[in-house]
Amino acid sequence: MGTGTGTECRGSPTRPRNVFPPLCPRSGVGLALCRRLLEEDGRIHLCVACRNAPKAEAARDAILEAHPAAQVSTVEVDLGSLASVLRAARELRCRFQRLDFVYLNAGIMPNPHVNFKALWKGLLTGKLLHMLTTAEGVMTQTDRLNGDGLQEVFATNLFGHFILIRQLESLLCGNEKPSRLIWTSSSNARESAFSLSDYQHAKGQESYSSSKYATDLTSVVLNRRLNKQGLYSSVVCPGLVMSNMTYRILPVFLWTLLMPIMWLIRFFAKTYTLTPFNGAEAHVWLFKQKPEYLDALAKYHSCTSGLGKNYVEPRKVNRAAPCGGGLGWAVVLLWSRNWACVGCREGLGLSVRLSGVPPALCWGLGASRAGQEGLW
Repeated sequence: MGTGTGTECRGSPTRPRNVFPPLCPRSGVGLALCRRLLEEDGRIHLCVACRNAPKAEAARDAILEAHPAAQVSTVEVDLGSLASVLRAARELRCRFQRLDFVYLNAGIMPNPHVNFKALWKGLLTGKLLHMLTTAEGVMTQTDRLNGDGLQEVFATNLFGHFILIRQLESLLCGNEKPSRLIWTSSSNARESAFSLSDYQHAKGQESYSSSKYATDLTSVVLNRRLNKQGLYSSVVCPGLVMSNMTYRILPVFLWTLLMPIMWLIRFFAKTYTLTPFNGAEAHVWLFKQKPEYLDALAKYHSCTSGLGKNYVEPRKVNRAAPCGGGLGWAVVLLWSRNWACVGCREGLGLSVRLSGVPPALCWGLGASRAGQEGLW
């Protein structure tokens, strides 16, 4: 995630920016993003967030190795734990007076499995390239409940980010210059994987795709609600990047054998960015744009040509119908004042009507206040 001080894209001569990217390990898009942002503006203040203090310090050291004069601080946060999110939000409110950039790039894909039978079928039906670029029908995951009684992927990939944004609203809205939210989505985000009746995807095997589709829609709703308050939301897709998450899908030796083929596929599939540096292209491009002129309904894809040239390609977010579909879910679940998002002790789900709900069932979100005002 990134927090900043709201200067122009190249930085003002009087005020540096603070940028806060969460879950930034020693490798991957998060670390590449930090380094590339410092190349764009060496005066920004990076606040690196990781699940634990040792990883945060390791990421900080890796950034300072390339940029010794950079201003880099750390904060510990687990986006899959409501208690951790609330604790980190309190710490950030104490540290910063305003936030300009928040990069929402935390995500998990637990226990991934590849459906090789589906790949073979795709080869026979001519859909193989589409399947290789979107993982549609190819990737499945085995999800589980977290300590708050929520589905782990939903909680980490979407809900934890949303709670953090809600808790930091006072630092994001009403500033002299616009603040930015930049979500990391995926080309695997598909409406077909999302169900209004099972928005946590407890009954399916494509929890990652479902959570990323919900992320796309949440960004759309955020813009509709908060643009007038000076907060703008964008969604990016880093493409296929070889990272720790990717290497867990197949054995490392198999990836080594496939790499020459993947470099060739890049001539036909521009989202095969492959390296974290290339995958961060859209994140960095948005850092340099004026949010007022961006398309609120676009997802910005990092692309790399067959010859290695990086560029950004906007594509419309695949939205469901405003009523009864995914967008309707986002509006009702996140923005209605008659609802609150709470973790229930019984693990019965996430969204319950506040009337008749005992305050003891609300976790850490301020039960009395939630009962009067809703989560928002």
